[in-house]
Amino acid sequence: MTIYPSFTHYIGVDYSGAQTADTGLKGLRVYSATLQEEPIEVLPPPAHTKYWSRASLAEWLASTLANNAPTLVGIDHGFSFPLRYFEAHHLPPDWSAFLDDFQVHWPTDGRNIYVDFVRDGLVGNGADRSGLSRWRRLTEERCGAKSVFHFDVPGSVAKSTHSGLPWLRYLRSKLGDRLHCWPFDGWEVAAGKSVLAEAYPSLWKGHFPVQARTPDQQDAYTIAAMMQQADHNGQLRAWLQPALPPNMAAVAGVEGWILGVTPTD
Repeated sequence: MTIYPSFTHYIGVDYSGAQTADTGLKGLRVYSATLQEEPIEVLPPPAHTKYWSRASLAEWLASTLANNAPTLVGIDHGFSFPLRYFEAHHLPPDWSAFLDDFQVHWPTDGRNIYVDFVRDGLVGNGADRSGLSRWRRLTEERCGAKSVFHFDVPGSVAKSTHSGLPWLRYLRSKLGDRLHCWPFDGWEVAAGKSVLAEAYPSLWKGHFPVQARTPDQQDAYTIAAMMQQADHNGQLRAWLQPALPPNMAAVAGVEGWILGVTPTD
């Protein structure tokens, strides 16, 4: 049986799909907590820009997680697409294959590539791997989150998702079996592994005072703080192994699941 706490570090990331992979983004924020210390903001290395870029963040995460200290990372963007997408594009229900296929069509990890360049057909082949805004994952339906295909509306994670997926592929390739991508690598996490999970800070809105933090900082802080708190009180175990019916668990194993969402949400 797993004994909590399971992790020694907790990293919360409020993601951004703005501009390009190498652009420093004010909206991309990172907070890190330890077992005993509350989250503090992590700034990019001095050699980089004032703010994190998606590329520099991915490099830092790969380096940080490679040290084998069990770390839980929560990132605020979709980790996969609705099952309807896999069916419409005749794709196997395999997450690793999905990431490879997506990056070919949406090479948003490339230099000087905006998400909108792919949407407009200037780069890649997004038209062959698109979805409809009415397609939602089970976990989105449970918690009221917007579809990963719902672009150009307030609160949308579509750009973040379409820019972030190739970097999940990067981390998976860099870290191999040292990284557990939840729940795609299974609902149960082996002791000592670092975990990458999808987070949705709106689930925990109002749990912590804002103080002097910006909304992006507050979201990243909230993710790290809630994961730390849930690990300390034993709630994290239920989050990582939600009591989903077998048919729902099978779908969620392809679509992904948002950490902290329960079957009754």
